[in-house]
Amino acid sequence: MQTTIPSPRPTLRGISSMATRQLLAELVAAYAQHSDCVIAIESVGGVDAAKRVQAGEPFDVVFLASDAIDKLMAAGHIDARSKVDLVHSGVAVAVRAGAQQPDISSENAVRQAVLAARSISYSTGPSGVALGQLFERWGIADTIRERMVQAPPGVPVGTLVARGEVELGFQQFSELIHVQGITVLGPLPPEIQITTTFSAGICTGSTQAPVARDLLDFMASAQAADAKRRQGMEPA
Repeated sequence: MQTTIPSPRPTLRGISSMATRQLLAELVAAYAQHSDCVIAIESVGGVDAAKRVQAGEPFDVVFLASDAIDKLMAAGHIDARSKVDLVHSGVAVAVRAGAQQPDISSENAVRQAVLAARSISYSTGPSGVALGQLFERWGIADTIRERMVQAPPGVPVGTLVARGEVELGFQQFSELIHVQGITVLGPLPPEIQITTTFSAGICTGSTQAPVARDLLDFMASAQAADAKRRQGMEPA
């Protein structure tokens, strides 16, 4: 009797920042229902993810903030024809569950809440850079410098808030909504909202480029819109 050994299923390997971790897990699960490819996406701090791609670690697809994708494209790590914008993501504010909830309904209210907080934290990603610039513009960066708690790459700010290590936390809404032990006060008011576009691209050295293209087409399609909103983001 002849024995047939099944061919191993192809594996598509990806890397992303933490902000899109939950969304990508949901979309990959949906895509896997009509694909025989194994999709493995690792989520780490965005800065570390970019460094690993720059170092030549073999990935098929990368999910990062749009400007980080652009830099990887310029360096030849990502096929310039493959970039697709997936979601727009805004920043929200959180406190520990049961703690006093400051007003964040206006720019001045947020400024007062920051000045009143004993400790403040924001992420290492692009939204964190923008918040640092906002505090500089407000003229309070030096005043609060000693109260800033930098979240380690890959560690959600919400986790520090839940532990009581940080009184006031700023991070992508998508990263805060799944953290237990915090109260999300809401998004930053429109006049100071920080919106990050997260994009994807196919690595120039990918061995699964056709599958990666099909995956990104699905993630950018109308079929994925509800999942994006469930995860606190808006379709791009």
